[in-house]
Parts: sequence; structure tokens; C-alpha cells
Amino acid sequence: MDGMNTPLVEVDHVRQSYPKGSGERLLVLDGVSLKLANREIVSLLGRSGCGKSSLLRIIAGLMPASEGSVVIDGRPVAGPASEVAMVFQTFALFPWLTVQENVEIGLEALGIAPAERRRRALEAIDLIGLDGYESAYPKELSGGMRQRVGIARALVVHPRLLLMDEAFSALDVLTAETLRTDLLDLWHEGRLPISSILLVTHNIEEAVLMSDRILVLASNPGRVAAEIPVNLPQPRNRLDPAFRRLVDDIYALMTSRPATQPPAHALPGSGISLLLPRVSTNLLAGLLEAIAAEPYRGRADLPDLAATLQMEIDDLFPVAESLQLMRFAELAEGDIRLTDAGRHFVDLGPDDRKHLFAQQLLANVPLAGHIRRILDERGNHRAPASRFRDELEDHMSEQFADQTLRAVTGWGRYAEAFAYDEETGVFSLDNPG
Repeated sequence: MDGMNTPLVEVDHVRQSYPKGSGERLLVLDGVSLKLANREIVSLLGRSGCGKSSLLRIIAGLMPASEGSVVIDGRPVAGPASEVAMVFQTFALFPWLTVQENVEIGLEALGIAPAERRRRALEAIDLIGLDGYESAYPKELSGGMRQRVGIARALVVHPRLLLMDEAFSALDVLTAETLRTDLLDLWHEGRLPISSILLVTHNIEEAVLMSDRILVLASNPGRVAAEIPVNLPQPRNRLDPAFRRLVDDIYALMTSRPATQPPAHALPGSGISLLLPRVSTNLLAGLLEAIAAEPYRGRADLPDLAATLQMEIDDLFPVAESLQLMRFAELAEGDIRLTDAGRHFVDLGPDDRKHLFAQQLLANVPLAGHIRRILDERGNHRAPASRFRDELEDHMSEQFADQTLRAVTGWGRYAEAFAYDEETGVFSLDNPG
């Protein structure tokens, strides 16, 4: 089964759904199929909520798929797979155990004899660059060192497949870069006791830096939207024009839409059931100001903007898409361009900004317009939030309904389009703009 032409991992039409409060099921993954070869690093690139972590847990055998199958090394996965180890975003170390004891714990669960456990743990600790810290406790270590312990604990069981669930996202930029580089060096030197790596990330540059292939997952439900080979030689240089072109191409892919789709293309749903991200009006105004200023003067390349503002796609895209939804900006081919309304907003004073924001909000965000119409029509100009939450839950999970309602509430309050009383949970026109 070790031949280069035989896939190590085969995921076949995996679907995953969860029950909603209405009795219906929320579809998280829809028909996901992928193959992973030996000696290959593949990234699953996508936004929060696209089901990346759920897919990883299904592959690891930590949760069953609703439909479809996973085969690893020729054997169907029907429970926790011994061929697989996982590194998590949170370090998930036992604080009362030393570094060595944390690394050994997986071997102990496998029934490995103490002497062999010690030998393999010390070998993994040395490999990952923590020699001398065997007796230290997690609280004595930096974030990067704790994540190295997590990687050593995964490697010590000698898995065929290493799964990494946003393993670098909790680290500062420099620490994450060092750890990525060290891991890639060990991989290309053939010193890691694994056959392949499947990496979940929402960092486009990280995916290009590390991967042989990138699978872009679309959201709601999660599905493979594109497969991108990365043919750049290792070690890769972020400043290499070919590297930058590929990053630009991926940004363009993730912000593209058919000409027939409305500007809210990236926000799933339609009408009042459009899923809205929790983005503050301060962030919206701040991004408008940044794009309007030098050196962008109204049009910015998204990768360049993300680097300048130190924002990853999970930070930048929701803000940019909210601006697009309200027609303050347009996204196209990996760029963001201010509309006339966006340019005008930047030039206005605080009160005039609120007035323009209210116009754009009520005209372009269906849920905001719906709330305002209901309030206008009622004699007392009041309506409970539960009325709108129930409507949203007919189309989305309770969590997304709450997120969407909170988002529109924050925008509506800023615009003085309607008021909301947190204590009573009632919308009103007590202080309309």
C-alpha cells in the first residue's frame, strides 16, 4: 500500500449534518471527496464555518460522517484511527504533566512499555527542538514551545497521517513562521516519522508556503470549490513574484462571482435569511478609510491590504463583504474598490456618516429593511427580537441566527435606523435617525 500511485487517504462523498431546533438538519459538509498521496502536504483552505475542522475529525475517526466514507491505507475508518495523529490550534497539553510526560501519554494509551515510551518520547522531543525541556511544565513554556510539545506528542506515535488543525494560528507571526520553517525542514530532510500531512488553515500565504496542493473549501455547506497545485520549489520565498502571483490568484478565486450574482455572493442565504458576519461599524469605517488613503486611493489589492493591516482572510473578508453588501465597496479579481458611496462616506462628518450608513443599510440589507418595515407598520413601533430570530431559525442554525440578528442590531443602532433594548429584547423606533 506504500506505492506512490496508491492514495494514503481517500475521502468519498462525505456529508455531515446536525439537527436544528426546527427539527430539520443543518448541512455542514456536502459531498466532499479528496485523495491524499504518500509524501504529500495538502492544505484545506477556507473560512471559519466551512467545515474544515469537522472534516478533519471525520478523517481522524473522532466523529462519524452522516454519509460517505473515509479510507486510510486501504482500511475504512470506523472509529479513532491508529494511523492518524492530530495537532490542534489550542495546545491541549495537560498542565500537571511535564513535557516528557505529555509526549509519552499517547504511547501509554497504546500500551507501549515504559522504557520504549521514554526512548521514543526523548527522540521526538529532541527532533522538534525541545531538548533540555523534558522536565519542564507547560506553564514554563512559551506558546511556540507548547505547540512544539503538541507536535512531538503527535509524532511520537509514528502515524502515517498528521492532521494539523490551524496549528499555527494561535502563535504570534514570528513564532509561527519559525515553527513552519522548522517543520518543513524536517519534512524535506525525511526526518519526520509520517507519510503525509493534511493541514487546515485560513491563512492563504501559509497554504502556499507549505503545500503541494491546496483544496479551497466553500462555505455553507462546506464543499471543495477548487484544487490548486503548488509547483514552486522548496524552500519558498514569500517575495518571489511567482509566489505572490499564486497568492493573488487564490484571493481572486475566493472573491470571484458570476456576473449574474448579486454583490452579497459570499454571504450565504438570500433575502432576510442572508447570513451576516459580526463586524463592528468601527471596523467597517476603518477599512473604508484605509482604502481611501494613500497608497490605495480607493482601490487596494487584497493580499497587500491584508499584509499591511496584518489581517487574515477570516478577519478581512467579513469586513470587505459587509462593505460590498451595503454597496460601499466592490470585490473583484482579488481587489477591493470603493464605490461612490464608500468614497463619500469617508469625506463626511460623524452625523452625516450615520445618515448615509442608514440609507445603504436599509436599502441593501434585507433583514434591516424588514425590521424597519415591521416597526413602521405597528402602531406602537415595537417588536420583540424573538419574532425575527424565529424567522431566521427557519433557514439557519440557532448560532447563525443569533450571529445574524446581533450583526444587524449593531449596524441598525449605529445608523439610528432602529433602537434595541437588551433587557427587554425589544426593537423600537424610540431613537430613530
